[in-house]
Amino acid sequence: MRAHRISKLTAALMFFAALALAAPALAARQTTTSKTAAKPSSPKKVSTKARSVKRRKPRQKAQTAPTPARISEIQSALATQGTYKGQPNGKWDNATVQAMKDYQSAHGLTATGKLDALTLQKLGLGSEIAGRAAPLPTPQTQGASASTQQQTP
Repeated sequence: MRAHRISKLTAALMFFAALALAAPALAARQTTTSKTAAKPSSPKKVSTKARSVKRRKPRQKAQTAPTPARISEIQSALATQGTYKGQPNGKWDNATVQAMKDYQSAHGLTATGKLDALTLQKLGLGSEIAGRAAPLPTPQTQGASASTQQQTP
């Protein structure tokens, strides 16, 4: 009886070993048959409208050149200060660059001959707050606003 059990056990082991060796081939076979077999497919949403994509305008990477009218305005301001000789023509030429350098060096600015915010401000053509950061709240101002807010019902 013992020999009979061993042969059944041996047969079972051999069956499972063969099955283990054949498993990858069976899995590959099932994959190919499942692809070709007709499956009931779930309904998919099909978009009939094309998606509208909002595109941003590209930002200007560099500072734009001043218009001829703005250059004439700058030349007039330099002429008023006595550094530009001649009539304003709206062209950023060598005479304008030299006049700008002379004006910048006379007013304690870096003499580059190029337009910048501080030069325009000194000429009276720029912003009053050019080159300055936003004001920081002082401790007195913060305390006053906090006490005002507490008193308001």
